[in-house]
Amino acid sequence: MIKITDQPINISEVIELANADGAGAIDVFIGTVRNKTQEKQVTQLEFEAYEGMAVKELEKIAKSAKSKWPVEKIAIYHRKGILEIGEVAVVIAVSTPHRKDAFEACQFAIDTLKETVPIWKKEVFEGGEEWVSAHP
Repeated sequence: MIKITDQPINISEVIELANADGAGAIDVFIGTVRNKTQEKQVTQLEFEAYEGMAVKELEKIAKSAKSKWPVEKIAIYHRKGILEIGEVAVVIAVSTPHRKDAFEACQFAIDTLKETVPIWKKEVFEGGEEWVSAHP
């Protein structure tokens, strides 16, 4: 299941979507809004997405993960809009028969998301703001 939303992400829902009878492991990545980056105090983040293309790219990531590891199920939810400190921006849950594959597939999913999915992040600081690259 892939979802771009402007509503808070229900972490339990994402985990349940990845649950499978054949899974011995579910690895979960939860990305949250932190209050500091490069010594600047962050007050909030703003995410914008080219939603149609973002969903297609996330589906490609899921398909690619399934071709590289024995993924039972994968769910990826990403927020858009303005997020405050501590809010959840992204949740990825991946189930596999064994933990090592779940860890690797989940890391692949978040790393690839940051590189290829058209979701942009603006960091708002005390006294300014800046659009930032996923991999500066």
